Amino acid sequence: MAYSLFDASIPVYLHMLKNLAAILEKAEAHAKAAGVDPQSYLDARLAPDMHPLTNQVQLASDAAKSGAARLAGVTPPSFPDTETTWAEVKARVARTIAFVEGVKREQVDGREEATIEIPLPGRTLSFSGRDFLALFALPNFMFHVTMAYGLLRARGVPLGKMDFLNGSQAVAA
Repeated sequence: MAYSLFDASIPVYLHMLKNLAAILEKAEAHAKAAGVDPQSYLDARLAPDMHPLTNQVQLASDAAKSGAARLAGVTPPSFPDTETTWAEVKARVARTIAFVEGVKREQVDGREEATIEIPLPGRTLSFSGRDFLALFALPNFMFHVTMAYGLLRARGVPLGKMDFLNGSQAVAA
């Protein structure tokens, strides 16, 4: 049995989006329990020129929904970047999960050699479906999920490797 483009993409997006949702839940609960303003986490940055947590979540969402849509040959939903609260950030992740869950195997498999173009200011990136996933889409998505994790760890949220890898599953301590 072959490992398909669908297998390498949609389940990965869903697993990590659910882990991101669990990390966000844990972070919000930690802030409240520690008497920390949860908003301070949403505004947190690792460096002055980096995006804060809210934007990292938005960018992870965009990477997942756009990556899945491009692989499926469909238009991704447009989510305006207007989230400012924990409820809105968590809802953004939930909407992204719902969209990605709707992408079907038959939309993705067979598009390994399809041309996927990403217009950027001043140039256009062009990939085969396989290279788009492996060299751009998944690394970009994982970067933003990792940044969200790192921002929260830097603020003292008790997250560990298993929260990142398996946060959506019950993990024994």
